[in-house]
Amino acid sequence: MKEKLSPVEQRFVLHWGEMGTRWGINRTVAQIHALLYITPKPINADEIVAVLGVARSNVSTSLKELQGWGIVKLVHVMGDKRDHFQSIKDVWEMFRVVLDERKKREIDPMLTVLRDCIIEAEKDKETDAYTEQKLRELGDFFEVTTDWYGQIRQWPTGALTKFVKLGGKMRKFLG
Repeated sequence: MKEKLSPVEQRFVLHWGEMGTRWGINRTVAQIHALLYITPKPINADEIVAVLGVARSNVSTSLKELQGWGIVKLVHVMGDKRDHFQSIKDVWEMFRVVLDERKKREIDPMLTVLRDCIIEAEKDKETDAYTEQKLRELGDFFEVTTDWYGQIRQWPTGALTKFVKLGGKMRKFLG
């Protein structure tokens, strides 16, 4: 692993870190992910420290988080006792894994709360009809979209790519 990034690599890593903060992800976590994504071979934590100039403890914590998300995995390199890390390289699979995690961490708990609120609203005489209606609409939206996601999540990458590329053609087809 080289110790210095090219200007293009630096720009990408910095931007990925900035983008990560907009999505609620720690900047260093996102920068490490970007570095691992554009690095062809697994690298160890010391190499990450040297390239990004961040604290070793921050790298360790960030790598654990990335492993928790399932987008970075620990790998072993023959002849080297240190742990090495590698990002998912297939962008479609990375997208699927991130969506799965966001669904698990954000959407599923929201659906649970919505379902509970709807049940409570049916029983609670203080909840007005408008609020109950809005809760049902939101619940229906999340139910339909998560069911849809569950279906397309199983599609092979080729089919998913074709579907996404259809874009406006699909809208015309559906009317």
